[in-house]
Amino acid sequence: MIDESLAALSDTLFSVSVGLYSLAVVAFCAELAFGRSRQSSRELVAAGGPAVPSAETPAAEPAGARRLGLVGMVLTGLGALTHAGVLVARGMATDRLPWGNMYEFATAVVLVAVVAYLVLAVRAPSLRHIGVFLLAPVVLSMVLIGLFLYAEAGPLVAALRSSWLAIHVSTATIGFGIFFVSGIASVLYLVRTRRDATVAAGAGTAAPSLLDRLPTAAALDRTAHRTAVFGFPIWTFAVIAGAIWAESAWGRFWGWDPKETWAFIAWIVYAAYLHARTTAGWRGRPSAWINIVGLAVMIFNLLFVNLVSTGLHSYGGV
Repeated sequence: MIDESLAALSDTLFSVSVGLYSLAVVAFCAELAFGRSRQSSRELVAAGGPAVPSAETPAAEPAGARRLGLVGMVLTGLGALTHAGVLVARGMATDRLPWGNMYEFATAVVLVAVVAYLVLAVRAPSLRHIGVFLLAPVVLSMVLIGLFLYAEAGPLVAALRSSWLAIHVSTATIGFGIFFVSGIASVLYLVRTRRDATVAAGAGTAAPSLLDRLPTAAALDRTAHRTAVFGFPIWTFAVIAGAIWAESAWGRFWGWDPKETWAFIAWIVYAAYLHARTTAGWRGRPSAWINIVGLAVMIFNLLFVNLVSTGLHSYGGV
């Protein structure tokens, strides 16, 4: 029996979450626009200032810009709370775990990504400046989920009524959400390294850019690597748990179903990234590109494999 009032509350909270995340994007954009860019030592020397030993000297952030950044963080936190409310209300309305179809699964993945960003930004305040670059894809993802993946609250299909749903799908959700943040950090790393190269080539004459407000390339690379290191064993466990569930449900551990195949391909890509990240000649930009390919494979596995191809995982859109 579906509780329609709770299902309606879940849908309302979904819209509220999109609104709060959108306001957070505006606040983070304003922080970047009105904040002071980092200056290199060459820029200081060119302006007649004293030389400094470090490659970068962070200028003091204006109080107004800092307040805008904090507003963005508060709005993101409130959005995460209402976002969690979407899943809690949906679960209470249906009396089951709220990731039994693509709409619920994708919504949960985005929530994990937002929570991961908040944890990173609290632990390393400089990472707050990636907020606009993470929340903008979050808002876009939420809008697309609501438009194209929405499903009415209802009971689980028979094939998903298993205790393995809590284990396999939950860990897959967490792994995907963490990889989402890792992939965006790698994209920003590539952008930042290109910007640093432009500034270095201009010997202090490059025009100021909002990209100068990003964390350092080293910080972005560390963020991408550490989140991938955290997410990889979770994704590994999700793949193994899926194989065990498959044996219980279909009598075989592995059948090269499209979903299984692409989940394994994603595992290989992330294993390659972690190996490349610690291999001379592959660190930096080459490994970052592998990480981005990994995120692309995850998104492909969620959308194309579920919506276009057919296989044993086609039920429920998961």
